[in-house]
This record gives sequence, structure tokens and C-alpha cells, in this order.
Amino acid sequence: MFGAIAGDIIGSVYEARPIKTTSFPLFAEDSCFTDDTVLTIAVASAILNRSDYAAEMKTFGKKYPNSGYGVAFFNWLFSPESRPYNSWGNGSAMRVSPIGFAFNAGYRPP
Repeated sequence: MFGAIAGDIIGSVYEARPIKTTSFPLFAEDSCFTDDTVLTIAVASAILNRSDYAAEMKTFGKKYPNSGYGVAFFNWLFSPESRPYNSWGNGSAMRVSPIGFAFNAGYRPP
């Protein structure tokens, strides 16, 4: 989970302008967390607090509304409902690390 968050911050400056080299600073002056970090932490909070995943994503997402969400997710975030919104689903791969982290640490669901 820590690696996913660090990778998000490190890669944040290259998201709109990808590079093809291994020679770059790990933390640039304008490095910052993105929607992936916000929602990774929301997933971790849902696991640790045994709460609803959608509710946690909306709570954390609304605290950080300018983190780079896609249009469909942003609309879902501020919708009163939590219905599926035909996502491409690529963000889920970046936000799944808390599940491995929690269950590797011995967490067991109720």
C-alpha cells in the first residue's frame, strides 16, 4: 500500500507527459498525491472500519475534489446515489492494494 501511494506521488508529474527513462527524480517539486491515493485510503478505511466502500469513497473523494477524478467518477461522487456508472475500471487496479495489505496483516472480515 505504501508503495502504491509513493508510486502515485512519484508518477503524478508524468501522468500528462509520460517519459521512457529510469533516470528521473523520485520526488519533483510539483509531485502530489492524486485521486488514486485518495481512493486507496478510502478503501483502507472501509476495510479497517468495516464500513461501506462507496460511502468511504464519497467521504474521502469529497474532501479532495480536485485530485484528478475522471468525469464519470466525479459525477458519481457528487450524486446522492451510489449506482454503477459504466466505469472503464482501470482505477480499481491502482486502488486494490489495501486489500492485500490488510489480509496479509491477519485482518479477517466479520
